[in-house]
Amino acid sequence: MTTYRISQMAERSGVPASTLRFYETAGLLRAERTASGYRVYGESALEKLSFISSAKLLGLALGDIRDLLDVREQGVCASVRSQMLSLVIDRMRDADGRVARLRSFLGRLAEVRAALSGPAPAGGCGPGCGCTTDQAPEPVACTLNGSELGKRTEEWRAVVAEAQRREELDDGLLLFFPPNAALAGRIAALASAEQECCAFLDFTLHLTPQALELTVRAPEMAAEMLAELFGVAPTQGG
Repeated sequence: MTTYRISQMAERSGVPASTLRFYETAGLLRAERTASGYRVYGESALEKLSFISSAKLLGLALGDIRDLLDVREQGVCASVRSQMLSLVIDRMRDADGRVARLRSFLGRLAEVRAALSGPAPAGGCGPGCGCTTDQAPEPVACTLNGSELGKRTEEWRAVVAEAQRREELDDGLLLFFPPNAALAGRIAALASAEQECCAFLDFTLHLTPQALELTVRAPEMAAEMLAELFGVAPTQGG
């Protein structure tokens, strides 16, 4: 039977070695070990990686993909299709909700643009000048597409896996990491990228010689997204 080292599998599949290791940690892809401890993969791993990539394009969570793989191992395609259909329907409902919220927000922006396009009052700003408006609801929707969202979710899950401890907050979570400047830079870059597509998420990074702490907060309507990215849902509300 043909086997591949992790570097060879990464080259053949186009999936980085770091992602292959993460898939193993997440329970998506198993690797055998040689006597010297090296990871080796069989031909079936290529097909499994293709399935994982396809599921990620649909924006499915890693936990859902893992469940699908378990069903797939039983060798009954009809069972896989049935479970995948249910997940796709759920994703469509979620996407419809995000689109509706974005359309509502876009409508609000159009109203503000129309107000600001009119003649400005004489003198300074004041009530009714158009610069101060009723607070618009924050759009709780990610602007990434399915494949981009899947990749971003993987990146956050990989970071969360390195946390030594976590505490759930009323509106988010607090993660504790080993004090590591390189890891802090990696988290900061990821948080910055996340702000580009999900401005409603709030990140606070605190690095001391003793610890690295990341606080993530989100509005109540983003509980599902927070759970998908970090594996926890905020316990907001009464």
